[in-house]
Amino acid sequence: MHTGTIDMSAKKLCVGVIAAAHGVRGEVRVKSFTAEPDALAAYGPFTDKSGRTEYAIEVTGRVRGMLLGRVNDTRDRDAAEALKGTELFIDREILPPAEEDEFYYADLLGLEARLEDGSVYGKVKAVQEYGAGDMIEIVHGDGAVTLLPFTRAVFPTVDLAAGCLTVVPPEEIENSGSEEETK
Repeated sequence: MHTGTIDMSAKKLCVGVIAAAHGVRGEVRVKSFTAEPDALAAYGPFTDKSGRTEYAIEVTGRVRGMLLGRVNDTRDRDAAEALKGTELFIDREILPPAEEDEFYYADLLGLEARLEDGSVYGKVKAVQEYGAGDMIEIVHGDGAVTLLPFTRAVFPTVDLAAGCLTVVPPEEIENSGSEEETK
């Protein structure tokens, strides 16, 4: 049972990734994960996940739904190509607090999922963003994984300070194990 609080200041958030080199003069295409993609540069400078390597991005334009930019004064294609796949992180603490009933995905990761009676259901492994809505991936103690819609009906309470959320699994998921046993 989780009894402490989660230290949000220690978290890093991935806000973008360098997708590919662009042209021969060192520009890269950057996929932004921010709500407003054009605002990505305002969150920088960025680091790798460890926080050891810093990346400054100068946005130079847009192409195919991505930002174009130059990273750390990169001036040739080979150097830009070497950056492909680089994830861009910021410290969680620089972001404003989420609005009521809104959550940063990274804040949900690792939360304990508990049933309404308080028993442990599992832990949040990932949050998947699909066009029809967000899905929470729960890993159970036996390693099994359940994917549930992130709705108020399925997750009526999220308590970041306590490090848990309440889950009310839809009936068809809850009963799927017993149906398999009777077949």
